[in-house]
Amino acid sequence: MRIIGLDIHRVFAEAVALEDGTARRLGRVDMTREKLAAFAASLQPSDHVVVEATGNAAAVVEIIAPKVARVAVANPLQVHLIARAKTKTDKIDARVLAQLYAAGFLPEVWIPDGETPSRRRQVTRRNQMVKSRVRLKAIVQSILHAHLAPRCPHLDIFGGKGRAWVLAQDVPPDERAAIIRHMEEYDRQTAAQRLVEQDIARAAKPDADVRRLMTIPGVDMVVAVGVMAAIGRVDRFASADQLSAYLGLHPSVRQSGDGPAYHGRITKRGRSDARHLLVEAAWQAVRSPGSLRAFYERIRARRGAHVGAVALARKLAVLIWHMLSKAEDYAWGRPTLLARKIRKLELAAGAKPQRGQRGTAYDYNKPELRQADRAGAERAEQAYLRIVQHWQRTGRRYQPAGPDGTS
Repeated sequence: MRIIGLDIHRVFAEAVALEDGTARRLGRVDMTREKLAAFAASLQPSDHVVVEATGNAAAVVEIIAPKVARVAVANPLQVHLIARAKTKTDKIDARVLAQLYAAGFLPEVWIPDGETPSRRRQVTRRNQMVKSRVRLKAIVQSILHAHLAPRCPHLDIFGGKGRAWVLAQDVPPDERAAIIRHMEEYDRQTAAQRLVEQDIARAAKPDADVRRLMTIPGVDMVVAVGVMAAIGRVDRFASADQLSAYLGLHPSVRQSGDGPAYHGRITKRGRSDARHLLVEAAWQAVRSPGSLRAFYERIRARRGAHVGAVALARKLAVLIWHMLSKAEDYAWGRPTLLARKIRKLELAAGAKPQRGQRGTAYDYNKPELRQADRAGAERAEQAYLRIVQHWQRTGRRYQPAGPDGTS
């Protein structure tokens, strides 16, 4: 078996072949579809190719994979930790990839399949637009601050009342013109973001897993799609701890010898976009009653609000793994809130508003149903608090009573 190591750059890739323990340089390959296709055609069907996970690695895999036995994508961070060397060239990097793969020490990353790559790209586009719109607001705020304008009394500075207030401030003419340009750019990006969200919603509408995740309080269409795009297939994670570690929500551990293990902050390794979405979902979940809010309050009382939100984000990751693995909805979900989320998903996908008619969110508009939902969530919160009090009282976790009444 021959192993081909490719050290990928922006305009070229260095190729090294490892066969029978001997490394041989194959030369450089231009990073164009035509050159990569010609290089792939020169490979043997029994070859194994190893590349690092870079921005264009997915396109390289797409071209080479049909021509060889297997293409492995290496985790670049872990490869550098394993194969750090004083002498570093492209040829050496390509040879190291091939040697690590041959020895069985190559830390690989999962190659997304199905619709996962497209979903990841759409989520990334939306995140970039959101950050750009936030930046435009910050620029306008800095202009007003530079000219001693007071704090805006309105919640949204780019809303209807907020814009009227901004344009009424006393600033130089050139600054006023800049503010108007930033507002126009904000509107343009808002319209573009809605189109991206429409594509995301249309793809998510028939997805049963997205709807399942939306049964969790605080998880809307954006969070559900973003998390599913990061996870791909849940069966590639053997446990909930593996999923939380993949999202960078697992606490770091330091231990030496027989000494105690010290747990520190979360590792922040892995899918940062999904991790941020889960933290945002955690902040939303604590605004409504339920066992999730009770868990947050317990952590917040000891460690503070921010640690509590991160702990709840990890709890959501564990919960998501169990829900997806068992194909079950959230047990303490609120049907009326879910109906509202589903209706917002339908509207984002391009459905026409049906004013005056009974739609998906009709139950949410009935006060008695909303109150019944909230009462059920409050009972779940009280049940969690009773369990926590038992932990604190006995110093051990609660265990259900057995058939004979003993725990």
